[in-house]
Amino acid sequence: MINDFKVLAVIPARSGSKGLPGKNIKELCGKPLIAWSVDAAKESKYIDKIVVSTDSEEIADIGRKYGAEVPFMRPAELARDTTSTYEVLEHVILILQEMGDCYHFMVLLEPTSPLREVSDIDNSLETLVNNFKRAESIAGVCELEATHPDFLIGINSDGFLMPYLKKDFSGISRRQDLSKLYFLEGTIYASTIEALFKYKGFYHEKALAYIVPKWKAFEVDDLVDFLCIETILKNKSKLIGV
Repeated sequence: MINDFKVLAVIPARSGSKGLPGKNIKELCGKPLIAWSVDAAKESKYIDKIVVSTDSEEIADIGRKYGAEVPFMRPAELARDTTSTYEVLEHVILILQEMGDCYHFMVLLEPTSPLREVSDIDNSLETLVNNFKRAESIAGVCELEATHPDFLIGINSDGFLMPYLKKDFSGISRRQDLSKLYFLEGTIYASTIEALFKYKGFYHEKALAYIVPKWKAFEVDDLVDFLCIETILKNKSKLIGV
């Protein structure tokens, strides 16, 4: 609870994964991937309830083992590749409301972002609450570097480089000279329940940015991502403050 407002955390983890089969329960540095998000939520000063939304009994059992609740299973029609995150969150919140279990704020913790820390959860909630009159949600972003649009090029039909956003190559900048741009990433999402239903998501004109360092922005989509994150976790002490 924060400022007398109850906070719900939802961890969505379906069984189907094309890029890395079974990724939500794949062992990462000693515990299943999903456990990293459950543990971070448990450490939060503000989260009142942690719910795992899943269609898998195996994932549900692991979620419960690490301290999350799985009060109901996710129906098959909400576990498809085409199912939106909003639909999953709406399903969880509406059923809890039917049970008389209501919240003012909710936090989405994607299990594919295991590098988040409890400080990211609590700091983002504090920022949102402290800006309550002008903001309705907050979402993680990370500064663009190598993938900055100024570095984008095309390749013509003869295999030669061609400018993409500019008329010629003369304007290609050094990284240090680029204007700051950010990409949306998955470390943290938080919103009032009312705003989540109104906007059907976290991205809108009343959404604050929560900036994370690039090492936290890695997400598990495939084996390459998984191995990168595993390496980061093994060397995390060297990255604090970076």
